[in-house]
Amino acid sequence: MEKILSMVFIFIFVENFVLQRFFGICPFLGVSRKMETATGMGMAVIFVMAIATLVTWLVQIYILDPFGLQYLQVVTFILIIAGLVQMVETVLRKISPTLYQGLGIFLPLITTNCAVLAVALLAVRQGFNLVESLVFAIAAAVGFTMALLIMAGIRERLELADTPGPMRGSAITLITAGILSLAFMGFKGMLTL
Repeated sequence: MEKILSMVFIFIFVENFVLQRFFGICPFLGVSRKMETATGMGMAVIFVMAIATLVTWLVQIYILDPFGLQYLQVVTFILIIAGLVQMVETVLRKISPTLYQGLGIFLPLITTNCAVLAVALLAVRQGFNLVESLVFAIAAAVGFTMALLIMAGIRERLELADTPGPMRGSAITLITAGILSLAFMGFKGMLTL
């Protein structure tokens, strides 16, 4: 139980996939303009990362490894993730059309979100068992969502701030992301696996 709790803390704060490992920067910068859109994207990423890691772990252990097909790992994982994202997109279109429109192009970008693929690959390569893989995936996704929500909150406040002209838009967003990354570096060394 201690290892599981350590993993949760480490992959949310210490090894945050966006702010420390720099995976998933495209959706992080693209969807963090509004809190509502960031929340929807975060929930979609949590769902996709958890399910993708579960399915890819099972495929790795029960299909790729026994038949010596490890060389197909990346291609197989990408296809699984793409299929899951299509499923999420279809469900969102029916359940919440406004959220679906709000996410726009960024929902299909989950397919190419390197954070989702990285979590699936790292879960297998770290030798995690099924429970540890799921904890890893959910903690990484929660960390991604937390970073996304923090950034969205800051960007909403920046809309109201008197930001100098040359600093508006991408410039202040990148500076803010850098400062957030530095803030999260404060958690380094607190726990290790």
